Amino acid sequence: MERTTELDRLIHDRLRLGILSALAVNESLSFTELRDLLNTSDGNLSVHARKLEDADYLACRKSFRGRVPHTDYRLTAKGRRALQRYLDHMEALIAATRAGS
Repeated sequence: MERTTELDRLIHDRLRLGILSALAVNESLSFTELRDLLNTSDGNLSVHARKLEDADYLACRKSFRGRVPHTDYRLTAKGRRALQRYLDHMEALIAATRAGS
């Protein structure tokens, strides 16, 4: 397993961590499902999802259902590995903190 000493700041943001976590347990989610699940605005979700897409942590598929635009997101293999590293790092921090108290 790859060890890193720095926290992945891209994932550390509350909304981006929520996006990745939601997609880790769902094969894919629509923009609307993610927005409602994370209780955020369209603009906020769009900005944070784009940052994750730019890092290749998310894949986005745009289509139309009738005349209505539809966007689906799914976690990429790179995104799943990054989330796992982040969780491992946080677990190590928690364990070290508890051992020191």
